[in-house]
Amino acid sequence: MCGITGIVAFNEIGRFNMTNLESATVALSKRGPDDHGTYDDYFTGLGHRRLSIIDTSPMGHQPMRVPEGRFVISFNGEIYNYKELRQGLEAKGVKFYSNTDTEVLLQLYTHEGKSCLSKLNGFFAFAIYDTRDKSTFIARDRMGIKPLLYFQDEDKFLFSSELKSLMKYSSDWELDYTALSIYFQLNYIPAPLSILKGVKKLMPGESVHIKEGKTTFEKYYDIPKPDHQAYKPDYEVNKKELVKLLDQSVQNRLVSDVPIGAFLSGGIDSSVITALASSHVSSLNTFSIGYKDAPYFDETSYAQLVADKFKTNHTVFSLSQDDLYANIGEIIDYIDEPFADSSAIPVYILCNETRKHVTVALSGDGADEIFSGYNKHSAWLKSQENGMLNQLVPMLYPLAKVMPKSRSGKLSNLMRQIVKFGEGIKMNPAERYWFWAAISSQEEVNNLLKSDLSDSQEHRQEIINDWLRDMTSYQDFNDFLRTDTRLGLPNDMLQKVDLMSMANSLEVRVPFLDHNVVDFAFHIPPEQKIDQGMRKKILQDAFRHILPKQLYKRPKKGFEVPLLDWLKKGLKSDVDKYVFDRDYLEAQNIFNPQTLTQLRKKLHSINPGDAHAKVWALYVFQKWHEKYLS
Repeated sequence: MCGITGIVAFNEIGRFNMTNLESATVALSKRGPDDHGTYDDYFTGLGHRRLSIIDTSPMGHQPMRVPEGRFVISFNGEIYNYKELRQGLEAKGVKFYSNTDTEVLLQLYTHEGKSCLSKLNGFFAFAIYDTRDKSTFIARDRMGIKPLLYFQDEDKFLFSSELKSLMKYSSDWELDYTALSIYFQLNYIPAPLSILKGVKKLMPGESVHIKEGKTTFEKYYDIPKPDHQAYKPDYEVNKKELVKLLDQSVQNRLVSDVPIGAFLSGGIDSSVITALASSHVSSLNTFSIGYKDAPYFDETSYAQLVADKFKTNHTVFSLSQDDLYANIGEIIDYIDEPFADSSAIPVYILCNETRKHVTVALSGDGADEIFSGYNKHSAWLKSQENGMLNQLVPMLYPLAKVMPKSRSGKLSNLMRQIVKFGEGIKMNPAERYWFWAAISSQEEVNNLLKSDLSDSQEHRQEIINDWLRDMTSYQDFNDFLRTDTRLGLPNDMLQKVDLMSMANSLEVRVPFLDHNVVDFAFHIPPEQKIDQGMRKKILQDAFRHILPKQLYKRPKKGFEVPLLDWLKKGLKSDVDKYVFDRDYLEAQNIFNPQTLTQLRKKLHSINPGDAHAKVWALYVFQKWHEKYLS
């Protein structure tokens, strides 16, 4: 796990930016604290920060070029099948100078070019420069686990693992208001958009070839969309195949020359990963977080059951609300693009504490998206049926509409859910998906922003339509999961884990997102994943015989960071300054002060609804804006 950056200059004007290659590389220091290097071939430069995982010797230094080699690589990630690939190359007479997966990737590209991508099992973002024909090839992994941003104009092509690094090449950056409007709807900014005009994110499973000022983008992987005839219908056979694929995925991700462990929340997903990993590693290190002030959400007792059963070396980090609150400043300071998923706070602390024990951790991320684990999935299933709920909700809707609604109370949250469900079932699949995913409506965002977005509405809708293309042609529930896996997973969930782990120089590996597991998951009929009684049905059933029975038949408890309380108390003065102060807003000239005055009243009312989530998104943006664009 590392950080990469680079520049491909098309002319002498573009080459002026080469002077910033070193500072752009230094900006990635937390992603790679162990080593750093740069390479400059006049018009092309590569930068690298290294977190040493495989072959920690100096032979793994990057950018890497083997003796008499034609190509130079800057690589972020891990190739899990590198030993197998190396054996195949050695059989062809290829000589190796290190034990790194980086050199395997470099040699594989040397001999097979871009077709090497289909052979890679891992997560990555890399750039390879051809010193002979002066071209550069860049690629991002299939699922978008590792980030890669880029900027292109008539003079140059810039790229980096992080926006803060990319910004080092210039001081002339502007807000992208299309991205900003979507940020205030979703609380994150999905690829290919970024918060800065002209800066884009390479899509998952996408590559780009740059030569003589021309760029060619190519999609080399997409999540499979089989027709019904291609589904694998035998449930018992599918369960066995799932166990086999996941076990192989976990084994692949245990390859490391540094200490390794696993996150263990007490839920099914992390428990499955722990169970499989502990069968290959004795005394596996496992880590959990608990909540002193919120015993209802504390699941460490379930995590301990799993740890005891599989005899792991288990550590619990017990947090108070004060612990969470104390880390807000560091988290917001590290985020270099507005990102308002507040669950990043406990993830940051988990990564920070885990890094004191290991350098690599396995995670259960991805299972909810590919196997159906969220409340919204059950809601969607109910919305597709003409059951009692669909008849009851319209009757309760008028009452729920006028009742207090908030995530912070059981009754108020139920009222919120009834209104959300009641309005959503009137919409077509694509509209409903977007409505349920959004924190704010487009009308609310239009009222929030001063800028007239009418010129960008068509472009904005084209981007949304592409994200929702499977919902537009909706056939079955796998289309919903495919959209989750394409939109929310890489841009929210994986982005969160990447940001918070890299802030602490911790590598997190995600066995559920091995492309073999993902491909298999989307060949399973939806009814094997979810029914009226169970979510993640096949995953739960496949491992029922080895997991503690107490993990089953219990409600999913999603911990809510106490944002409402913080925004009204501890953060109140700072929020009043950055979010609600009229003079500050007028000078900034981005937001309508009167809209924010109304939002402040909503936040402090007995019926706050989602006001705290909206204010948090504003606060995160304002702190980012002050640091990077003021």
